Amino acid sequence: MRRLLRVNLSSSAIVEEDIPQKAAEAYVGGRGLCAKYLYDEVRPGIDPLGWDNKLLLATGPLAGTSAQAFSKWIAVTKSPLTGTFTRSVGGGDFGAWLKWAGFELIILEGRAAQPAYLYITDGKCQIRDAAAIWGKTTSQTQAYLKKEHGPKARMVCVGPAAEKLVRYGPIISGRRAAGRGGTGTVMASKNLKAIVIESGRKENLADPVEFRKLVRQQVKAMKAGLGYDVFREYGTVQGLDYFYPVFGSIPMRNYRFGELAGWAENIGMWPYAQVTQKHVGCYSCTLNCGKVRRISSGPYAGIRTEGPQFETAWAFSGPTGCTNLDATLVANHLCCELGLDTISTGNTIGFAYELFEKGILTTKDTDGLVLNYGDHEPMLELIEKIGRREGIGDILAEGVKRAASRIGKGAEEYAMHVKGLEMPGYDPRARKAMGMNFALSNMGANHNYGWPQQEIGDPKPRLLDPAADEGQGDVLKFNHDQTAALELAVACYFPSHHLQFFGLELIAKMLEAALGVPRFGSEDYLWYVGEKVYNLERCFNIREGFARKDDTLPKRMFTEPLRGGVRDGEVIRKPDAIIDQYYDVRGWDRNGIPTRETLVRLGLEEVDRDIARFRQ
Repeated sequence: MRRLLRVNLSSSAIVEEDIPQKAAEAYVGGRGLCAKYLYDEVRPGIDPLGWDNKLLLATGPLAGTSAQAFSKWIAVTKSPLTGTFTRSVGGGDFGAWLKWAGFELIILEGRAAQPAYLYITDGKCQIRDAAAIWGKTTSQTQAYLKKEHGPKARMVCVGPAAEKLVRYGPIISGRRAAGRGGTGTVMASKNLKAIVIESGRKENLADPVEFRKLVRQQVKAMKAGLGYDVFREYGTVQGLDYFYPVFGSIPMRNYRFGELAGWAENIGMWPYAQVTQKHVGCYSCTLNCGKVRRISSGPYAGIRTEGPQFETAWAFSGPTGCTNLDATLVANHLCCELGLDTISTGNTIGFAYELFEKGILTTKDTDGLVLNYGDHEPMLELIEKIGRREGIGDILAEGVKRAASRIGKGAEEYAMHVKGLEMPGYDPRARKAMGMNFALSNMGANHNYGWPQQEIGDPKPRLLDPAADEGQGDVLKFNHDQTAALELAVACYFPSHHLQFFGLELIAKMLEAALGVPRFGSEDYLWYVGEKVYNLERCFNIREGFARKDDTLPKRMFTEPLRGGVRDGEVIRKPDAIIDQYYDVRGWDRNGIPTRETLVRLGLEEVDRDIARFRQ
């Protein structure tokens, strides 16, 4: 039987449970099981930072095996930033260790009376005192726990920002983050600082011969794949040199401009390559897309950090109009140490810069900081202030939606978010399917919740014109369901989707060989479960009061043309046409509520009883 670990931090009760076979087969694993348990066990209307919210940490059925790029882990909860279902995926090797410890899922309940951490070894779990590491940075925390439990221990932890209840605190493992939606803030709200695992390596497969054959096939496909060598050498920052000149989709100065003087020369894969010292990766993955970089001279000499990845490189350059590469490395380092989601942090700071330009914020509000575009020094100070909730940082720690409400004076007009989640580094006016992916995502503006590969050349199910004003609804559904299906196995998004080295057909065969469940060998079945999971997440949000009114983008995307770049002058023109088509192919009504027929087809009859009252 596949197992989960349930930890009630209020009562200190720790229970190991078998995952019921019916649920395991109906939801496969990873994001599927998390969606099922969260929907069933978290009541609508609860405070995401209250004791009765739950945090789920899961790995996939293929974690800890020789299969490539399946040892990531996923965090699922009700978001303190948005109030929606949220999921965030972390890298490194924690997922492999969790699987070897004997668990695919941890469910964290309640709240510890004092700071605590979990220690898991030999399949057993203890709640231990975390007073010595409460308030410590993520690197200090992990160094302390390595000293306490040995170099072979693996762990996840939260930083001081999450302890201060900054609403976008991630969960950190090594220097990798499950960053979006405030999953780490929920963990810290439970007075839980870390989870530490010690375990020997284990591989228990239903058909080991077939599985090893499939892994050889996978490795061969990856190494022969177009883009493998470039991705391995440069990592995700290669996208900076593609999306800026070809699509004009990298947003500048709080989503107003599609170009920025000096950006192309200073922020790109070649400048980052010059400071790269080491290539690192997740457990059992030959891509090694992580890059350790070091600043060798200047005022920040000696700073060494893993990253930044594409989104972080953008977040600390585009929003504030800064073109200082060293500053992006420092910002990445600070966010890792304090425990801050880089996308939300950079976006929120860019929001503050525009408010300062507009006179809505003054030096009286910013603790004396002058927020001039192109000046990176105030940006770095604001990261510290947000992480410690000091001065203006206390307001910005709430995220742009809540911060705008507190600031007033029309600040809401400049808050770039969807459902409360700050938007990542793609301007919706330049890539319209990406923008509507943000609008329709269950968790708000997340590029990797349904990345529209069809805009950059993927013919499945068909190519999309990035400038088209309508007609993308069916492809958006395809992408959302595909992502959910990939995350049943917590497959890394880069080789399985972006680079297309392997896909659901191979994953299905691997799942059957690993688990011995015949239906898992069907690609069609994984698609079916992915669609089921996406609808279940939607129903979680519907219970919380979300509907069509929330499937939208910031007003700026409709009323202010993008300025500069190859998409100069573009706006979002026909969002309702895209939304209507999306709802139709989903089998949802005009308010975005799944019909009874849709839920019955997906085996969600009990869920239909919950949400029938929300239909028009």
